[in-house]
Amino acid sequence: KPRATVVFTAVALVHIIEGMLPLISPRKYRQMVAEISQLGDTQIRNIGLAVMIIGVVVMFLVRG
Repeated sequence: KPRATVVFTAVALVHIIEGMLPLISPRKYRQMVAEISQLGDTQIRNIGLAVMIIGVVVMFLVRG
């Protein structure tokens, strides 16, 4: 498959997954966003970094 197809597929999956919580539980989503807005920049960056590292590790495990 062309690289662009793989990239667009990955982006589409991110959108699908990101849209699941607000669709299934808007109240919980609103609460989560409110809690995140109370965190400092460093905490948010650390969470983002941790999520990225987990994603990279899972990708390497799955793709070999």
